[in-house]
Amino acid sequence: MTSIALLLQTDTGTAADAGGLLAMGGALTIALLVLVVIFVVALWKVFAKAGQPGWASLIPIYNAYVLLKVAGKPGWWLILLCIPFVNIVVLFMVSIAVAKAFGRSTAFGVVMLVLLCGIGYLILGFGKSQYLGLKASAVA
Repeated sequence: MTSIALLLQTDTGTAADAGGLLAMGGALTIALLVLVVIFVVALWKVFAKAGQPGWASLIPIYNAYVLLKVAGKPGWWLILLCIPFVNIVVLFMVSIAVAKAFGRSTAFGVVMLVLLCGIGYLILGFGKSQYLGLKASAVA
C-alpha cells in the first residue's frame, strides 16, 4: 500500500480535538464581540462630546464619515479610506486631527488612537477631554 493511501485511511482527529477547536473558536468570537462593543461605546461617547449623533457609531461606513467631520476633514476623504496603503496615511492624519480637536497631542493621536485605538477613544469619551472643535486643530 502506498503512503498516500495509508494517510487517507488513518483517522488523526478525534471528537475531542474537534470540540476543543470549536470551544477555542467560540471563546475568540466572544472576546472579539466584547472588544467591538467596547469600541462602539467609546466612539458613541466621543461623537456625543463632539456634538454628533452617538448612534452613528453603530453604522459602519457612516461612523467613518462622522469621525471625519469630528476631525474637520472633508467627507470625500471617505474614498481615500477605501484605497489600500493610502488609508493608513489618512488614518494617521484623521487620528491626529481628532486628538488635536480634543486638545491632545500628536503623540496621543498616533499612539492611543491608532496603535491602541480602543483605549484612546475610551480616554477621549469617558475622560475629562472636551471637544474644542476645529479651532483647536487649526491652532495646534
